[in-house]
Amino acid sequence: MEKNNFRYERKFFINHFTRQEVDSFIRFHPAAFFEIYYERRVNNIYLDSFDMSSYFHNVTGMENRVKIRVRWYGDLLGEVRSPVLELKAKTGLVCQKTSFSLEGFRLDSGFSRIDLQDAIRRSDMPDRLKMDLSCMDFSLLNSYRRRYYLSADKKYRITLDSGLEFYSIAGFANTSLDKSMVHVSVILEAKYDAAYDDGAEKITSFFPWRMTKSSKYIMGIERLNLMKTYSHV
Repeated sequence: MEKNNFRYERKFFINHFTRQEVDSFIRFHPAAFFEIYYERRVNNIYLDSFDMSSYFHNVTGMENRVKIRVRWYGDLLGEVRSPVLELKAKTGLVCQKTSFSLEGFRLDSGFSRIDLQDAIRRSDMPDRLKMDLSCMDFSLLNSYRRRYYLSADKKYRITLDSGLEFYSIAGFANTSLDKSMVHVSVILEAKYDAAYDDGAEKITSFFPWRMTKSSKYIMGIERLNLMKTYSHV
């Protein structure tokens, strides 16, 4: 198990700018951000209750809420090696992430909730958590490219996401994954420990975009629901 510090995450959903243009804003920032990792593809399977309580808690902005996802890097489909179960808890404006290593699985047309539950059962995590997860079902699959930056004083981190894809994923059969592309150019997130909040205004005020409280999870659910609605018209 790994648990990170309480931190803030400030998000910017950016339209009408290319990833290259946003990258230029980051590199010319007074905080002297520099790239710290190679660009890679991030994939997530989100889990939620049968009544989508996590989704609705996030939409309504409930003070204390949790998102649960399985994350891995690299190819979306095929053998998933070294996946991680993440519980992202948010209290007010700060969040904390707790992570557990998962046994691998294969994501393909035959992938089901049973396959994921089997990986969870074989993984090292508290039995109570395994029991809670057994009541969860798939709610969303998403994938995007991510770049990473760090300020010169190493207090502030930025991630830059592009090429967002959302998929509808079923609990028992996935012979065809409904897919929705996002026309938002990029999503920029500034992340920093709660101890550095006093200097955060200098970081975010440099950017000419408006911050948002929305999330990729909410965006994905709503876009796929909209797509399903129009497909039945």
